[in-house]
Amino acid sequence: MTSSCDDHAHRSRRFPVWAIVLLAILAAVILLGAGTLGGLAIRTAGTIGGMMPSRIASVPSQSVCDAETVARDVLPTIVTIGVTSADGSGGTGSGEIITSDGYILTNNHVIAPAAEGADIVVLYNDGSTHPAKLIGRSERADIAVIKVDASGLPTIEQGDSTTLKVGQPVVALGAPLGLSSTVTTGVVSALGRTVPVQGDGDRNAVLADAIQTDASINPGNSGGALVDCEGRLVGVNSAIATVPSASGVAGGGSVGIGFAVPEAVASPIAKQIIDTGKVTYPTFGIVVSPIQPGEGGSQQPGLYVQGVTPGGPAKQAGLQAGDIITKVDGKPVGSVDDLTAIQLTSKPGDKVTVTYVRDGATKTTTVTLGNG
Repeated sequence: MTSSCDDHAHRSRRFPVWAIVLLAILAAVILLGAGTLGGLAIRTAGTIGGMMPSRIASVPSQSVCDAETVARDVLPTIVTIGVTSADGSGGTGSGEIITSDGYILTNNHVIAPAAEGADIVVLYNDGSTHPAKLIGRSERADIAVIKVDASGLPTIEQGDSTTLKVGQPVVALGAPLGLSSTVTTGVVSALGRTVPVQGDGDRNAVLADAIQTDASINPGNSGGALVDCEGRLVGVNSAIATVPSASGVAGGGSVGIGFAVPEAVASPIAKQIIDTGKVTYPTFGIVVSPIQPGEGGSQQPGLYVQGVTPGGPAKQAGLQAGDIITKVDGKPVGSVDDLTAIQLTSKPGDKVTVTYVRDGATKTTTVTLGNG
């Protein structure tokens, strides 16, 4: 067996030094070229497989926000919310001041005990505290508004979540694990998610058209702000995905998958609450239950229409009990949460196209959403 030293001596006799040097230079050039081509392939791959090229091309050029500037400008508008029940139990969450006279936007699940009489205390960024009261809440959208008796407060600037692009940098602010004035950075990982989360009673809340982000969000961040690089509110941090442990119990920390209620959903709900103290939703005027493929002769998931409201939107559109709704506005539906998401992102008078199956035949109709 020839040793490595013998191999080297043998190769040296076959090739002069200049040839070895030339080969090394060529190899370096090839490796550099391969690296460049690989980068081009990755960037080009973003336009393949159904990804819209315009969504990639319009992403801002900066890869991260100037978090120091964002923190300086936005943290004074972020509060930590403490809720304490009569039995001493409680928890913390986050919120953002949306009016100078003390209205604060947060999640319903942060302040839900206050609906049963629990006390709310707000901790400002400067360390001072103030009692707050519950103004109103949307259990379906997991949005709530509380208020402190104050004036001249700093307010968060409103953004426009409808202009967000996948890959756009964002900043999350709040009080994860009770650690007030925490700032984390990341990007918009995806848009348009429908995320069911635990709600009051036996009904899910739904994060409709939710923003997915990898900016670190942990328990206590709920209700805090997701902002763009200009410090403008684009979402309300609401939920995280966790990885189940070996015992099947979900872990409690961030794994880089967080969800925020988009500003376009949260702001109109907050305005309703401030103006009227309650929230109304557009309605289909139907009662449905999920149906799986194979049930009732259906070959695809859908919603079985158990009943329609006399004179309601669905009835006027020709729907009737026994129909199976398979799509709304061209998107498959298989859960009551899907209809809830449509309600939360629509308004009374909006028209939606409903595809349904009746007696084995597929039909389409237009439902004009009513005022709930």
